[in-house]
Amino acid sequence: MTTSNTGTGADEPAVREELARLRDSIDNIDAAVVHMLAERFKCTQQVGHLKARHRLPPADPAREARQIARLRALAESAKLDPAFAEKFLNFIVAEVIHHHERIAESNGGGDGGGAVRASD
Repeated sequence: MTTSNTGTGADEPAVREELARLRDSIDNIDAAVVHMLAERFKCTQQVGHLKARHRLPPADPAREARQIARLRALAESAKLDPAFAEKFLNFIVAEVIHHHERIAESNGGGDGGGAVRASD
């Protein structure tokens, strides 16, 4: 969403400096999030291969439920909207499941029972 700077505050050097400082921090945090997600997906790929080798289902609804409860509690303690945290986890989980299903298919394991969720 883009808005115009109609106030005079954006013209002040101190405001521009503070805005640049905050944006630099946001950029650093975004980079850290991307790297952490990459590391998480490296681990979940290994889980997917392990599950495929042992013909385990790509999804584990019980673990997912535990992870959602855990993440919601962490979000609350961090003053983050728990519903947002849950949506974020569900987005990640959907991608993990997709990876696990592809791994299982490439190993001839099928979908392992057709479950639709996994958190690892």
